[in-house]
Amino acid sequence: MATIPHMIPGLRADPISAPPLRLLAREVAGFAYTRTRATFAPPVALDIDGQGREVVVLPGFLASDRTTVRLRASLNKAGFAAHGWGLGRNRGVTENLFDALDRQLERQGVGEVATFVGWSLGGVIAREYAKRSPHRVTRVITLGSPFSAHPRANNAWRVYEFVAGHKVDNPPVEAVLHEKPPVPTFAFWSARDGVVAPDAARGQHGEADHATELECSHMAFIADPEAIRAIARAIVA
Repeated sequence: MATIPHMIPGLRADPISAPPLRLLAREVAGFAYTRTRATFAPPVALDIDGQGREVVVLPGFLASDRTTVRLRASLNKAGFAAHGWGLGRNRGVTENLFDALDRQLERQGVGEVATFVGWSLGGVIAREYAKRSPHRVTRVITLGSPFSAHPRANNAWRVYEFVAGHKVDNPPVEAVLHEKPPVPTFAFWSARDGVVAPDAARGQHGEADHATELECSHMAFIADPEAIRAIARAIVA
């Protein structure tokens, strides 16, 4: 994969490569199995008492709340109050996205504050939402989310631009993706990620409060039992 030079002020000067094609091929080969697991596999047993903590789970690009069913069911079974984002398929950032998310949270009866868990692009959206509405967010947990490095340090940016209708480095909202929100942030990343470069998902110093490596593919962040257990621990940490 070609390296991508950094063009955005404030980011690291060294180039970051998108994940190699062999890892992307593994993601594609396991896509159907992982998506089926994420939707239909039974909840993961968690040795944690959620105590009714509110959680909002945001899906990745081109995914919907169906892909986060197992994660949310696992959290709910452990005593959390987990919600989907309720905005259908994630087709990218739009000018009114954050207002629409606010309205949907109110319709769903989400409490005054909640933990936001975002998979891939969903994590980028969660971080930006927390910057705009920190009073509604207790913490942000990102799962393979490209909030650091150049926005093309991944294998999805071409598809994103085609679907979303704007350049990845010129979104329709003001955003400095690598800036940390004013709430605790937990970044999960994986060296096995075939979609987002590990450096882009874990960030550099000061861009996230905690960065933890998981042993899973990009698609498995919301389905793998160990990943789900790690997410639950981060919610109560």
